[in-house]
Amino acid sequence: MNSNQHVRQHARRAFLTSSACGLGAAAVESLLRGETPESTEASHFRPRAKACIFVFMAGGPSQLDLFDSKPKLRALQGQTLSSEMVGDTRFAFIKPASATLMASPRKFYRHGESGMELSELLPHLGSCADDLLLVRSMQGEQFNHHPAQLAMQCGVARAGMPTAGAWVTYALGSESANLPGYVVLTAGRGTSGGATLYQSGFLPTPYSGVLFRNEGEPVLNLDNPAGVAAGQQMRELAALTDLNRRSYERVGDPRIAARIKSYELAGRMQLAAPELTDLSAESEQTLKAYGVLRKEPDPNGMRGTFPHLKTYQAFARNCLLARRMVERGVRFVNILHASWDQHRNLDGNLAYNAGVVDQPLTALIKDLKQRGMLDETMVVWGSEFGRTPMGENLSSAPAAAGRDHHPSCFSMLLAGGGVQGGLTYGKTNDVGFRVEQDPVSVNDLHATLLHQFGIDHLRLTYRFQGRDFRLTDVAGRILHDWIA
Repeated sequence: MNSNQHVRQHARRAFLTSSACGLGAAAVESLLRGETPESTEASHFRPRAKACIFVFMAGGPSQLDLFDSKPKLRALQGQTLSSEMVGDTRFAFIKPASATLMASPRKFYRHGESGMELSELLPHLGSCADDLLLVRSMQGEQFNHHPAQLAMQCGVARAGMPTAGAWVTYALGSESANLPGYVVLTAGRGTSGGATLYQSGFLPTPYSGVLFRNEGEPVLNLDNPAGVAAGQQMRELAALTDLNRRSYERVGDPRIAARIKSYELAGRMQLAAPELTDLSAESEQTLKAYGVLRKEPDPNGMRGTFPHLKTYQAFARNCLLARRMVERGVRFVNILHASWDQHRNLDGNLAYNAGVVDQPLTALIKDLKQRGMLDETMVVWGSEFGRTPMGENLSSAPAAAGRDHHPSCFSMLLAGGGVQGGLTYGKTNDVGFRVEQDPVSVNDLHATLLHQFGIDHLRLTYRFQGRDFRLTDVAGRILHDWIA
């Protein structure tokens, strides 16, 4: 997968195997009935995972209040860190010489046979601790949101690069004929990175994430305009297909093949998306488990939400939709929830956000397991970085402490897809400022994720501007300790 010739052949194969080379309205009608399967490329070796649900908590949740208990911080409350420990660490806002250590007020409890330690803010998640891999030793280099979010999604902190979801669908295709291989769902105020967090970059455009909306049409412009009948649409689409086919035969531009493929998929989605997003067939027990109908608490000015967003219900619905999408063959689902950027009022803001995700995420993992899908579906929960063990007091509200950005160490959760459950991996120092044992980079995470999909991260490449690019850039190692 690393030559210009391959790119041309790949586009040509996609074009030739599509119904775009069929004969007018008859072929279009066939594709709208869902009779054209999407081809699936071969993996490098036998995969453990077939799908991934990446739940991205944009903003940086405080690992010290959720996943990484530090009793010593209580004894050191109010003290400053030594210059030797701080070293050349960069911060977004605080001044380390005057910032003081701040212990978490949260209690931590052990769960399951593994004894995994989680915060009181995550009571539901503790009930599936033995299915979780808790990584406490993630580390990065970017201390501002957008670059760090790009690094987590794309492997490097540069705009215009393909995301992990784009790479996976480029390598393996989709198992669904009627839905995109890569879907994006959102809740909350929106991420700093916006659409750059689900782009295809220099990969062909069919591998971009398709954004599903929380209200109205599932995908923008999916419905026909008023007065346009199905027969008229098929005739127009057939004419458009014919024009695109002639253009492709004349110039051989892979972007034309990609455009044809997008039109075809949009046509099939018109039938599949409404059924997908209609939850009326789900049992009352399932809706209750996910919290789809739970009461929306008053956000009362909490960062990252507004009353009209109905963040609790939106996130719960997204988790249930993610399961339904994976059932229907979607390869990669990104659930984006923002914002966890708590520079002030940490106690209230964190409790609110933990309440958003705890019940639905737990229900998702248990639902996948009960349906026999967890073994082949990897669930990832994480963010771009963590928070400092030092408090951040803004001059406008000196008593309402928060925490600053901290990429030097943070935590993530994984479940399913062949990863080891009930394992707590890595260790930070006594105050949670640096990784002390088993450091993990974003490239390591991506290399291991690809490995579970049966993909060798060193061989998954794409030639662009004279260079072979890959998701793991020039780094990345498979973390075999994570694999069951």
